[in-house]
Amino acid sequence: MDRAAFLTGQFLLAMPGIGDPRFERAVIAICGHDSNGAIGIGLGATIEGLGLHEVLAQFGIDAGAAPDAPVHFGGPVEPRRGFVIHSNDWGGQDTVNVGGRWALSGTIDILKAIAEGRGPSRWLVALGYAGWGEGQLDEELTRHGWFNVPGDLTLLYDTEADMRWERGFAEAGIDPRLLASSTGTA
Repeated sequence: MDRAAFLTGQFLLAMPGIGDPRFERAVIAICGHDSNGAIGIGLGATIEGLGLHEVLAQFGIDAGAAPDAPVHFGGPVEPRRGFVIHSNDWGGQDTVNVGGRWALSGTIDILKAIAEGRGPSRWLVALGYAGWGEGQLDEELTRHGWFNVPGDLTLLYDTEADMRWERGFAEAGIDPRLLASSTGTA
């Protein structure tokens, strides 16, 4: 299996001392990775003071059956663009299957479906994304910075955003308190 196919549907955990404050303790769900680049949605932090009901109101959608779930900081790229990572039991006009583990949608039809109670059974809303150009993520993975773990659905749906980073490492058998914030050279 090539590395691109392997990373789609996986999580990247930012290593301590990654060097970019936007990615400190980041948990990124890799939703696509091929020869043209990669896209991921950040799930390690929520946007303080912003809930789904406010997002729905901005589109003139009545919240209806939707809980006022937190909105995640999806990444530094296009922070006003919304995405929903969700279970595979719903599909819309732009839904992409992510490695058979979850799906990604980015159009208003999924927000309407969630509000009307006919959307996916599990979902997370995020604003923005993390993106890498051709070969960029592959190169970053050769240096200190990112650690990949399986795309566990419990980590995705049943773990609070502020606990995903630690739990991701713990599930890999790593105590993140023992990680060095830099690497040496030989």
